Amino acid sequence: MKFSKLLISLSMALGFVAAASAQTTMRISISVAQNSHQGIAIDTFAKEVEKRTAGRYKVQTFYSGALGGERESIEAVQLGTQELAFSSTGPVPNFVPETKILDVPFLFRDKAHARAVLDGPIGQEMLKKFDAKGFKALAWGENGVRHMTNSKRDVKAPEDLKGLKMRTMENPVHIAAYKGLGIVTTPMAFPEVFTALQQGTVDGQENPLSVIMAAKFDQVQKHLSLTGHVYSPAIFVMNKAAFDKMSAADKQAFVDAAKEGVKLNRARVDTDDATGVTELRAKGMTVTENVDKAKFVATLAPVNAEFEKQFGKANLDAIRAVK
Repeated sequence: MKFSKLLISLSMALGFVAAASAQTTMRISISVAQNSHQGIAIDTFAKEVEKRTAGRYKVQTFYSGALGGERESIEAVQLGTQELAFSSTGPVPNFVPETKILDVPFLFRDKAHARAVLDGPIGQEMLKKFDAKGFKALAWGENGVRHMTNSKRDVKAPEDLKGLKMRTMENPVHIAAYKGLGIVTTPMAFPEVFTALQQGTVDGQENPLSVIMAAKFDQVQKHLSLTGHVYSPAIFVMNKAAFDKMSAADKQAFVDAAKEGVKLNRARVDTDDATGVTELRAKGMTVTENVDKAKFVATLAPVNAEFEKQFGKANLDAIRAVK
């Protein structure tokens, strides 16, 4: 009797060891701080993955560019040296060219419009374009509506931007548009931006309020202009081979975990947008709210004509038409 109890105890202990050793650890990274709209996205995702897979998968979270900038992280996911990343779409067109269209300035009316596009047929169809490039795109998240900051002067109209050296994302659509506004564009990875602003290598940068606050750009930038010139999506990407190895149930768990992360990510962007101006003013920034957006749109007309040729007017109109 005692012997059979011992056998049962042993087999249970071995079962626990096997279960423990069966845990798969993966890594996910962001280029901004943990206390941010992106931090809440990956923290929620990691917690949900562990819960939904009964602890068989554990996701380690890395912040503030600890594993490299966004472009490096996406490259690592494509190569399989890193399993997951959550990134703005800044560098994504370098890997999945079809996503370029989302970066066209003043394409979206507001966040609600952008979310409807990304969560609807257009956005969901675009997620499938990642498969052929070595990624599984789990869900669209949000970086936010981008605004301009600089250390030189208030910006109310495009002519105020002439000659300003501004850091841009490593994104061909953004670079073309900002050159059209007279900006001297300086593409660089996000982890380098604070130092570049501090040292005066560049005069300014452009990012959503969530990023401006998380990166503490108020310490190195005096002027904020609410230009709202580009809506910036974000995305959960996973290495395609790693995703394909999983069971159908685990694949669904990862997709559902990403969707939960997106819910809280978007809610945090909304909060940051509601409180950001007051917070940044309190920290000493001059905020220009009365930006002449019509003039920005008019100045970009020649660039937008090029974008219509590149992406097709019908495709741009289809996005604009989404209610």
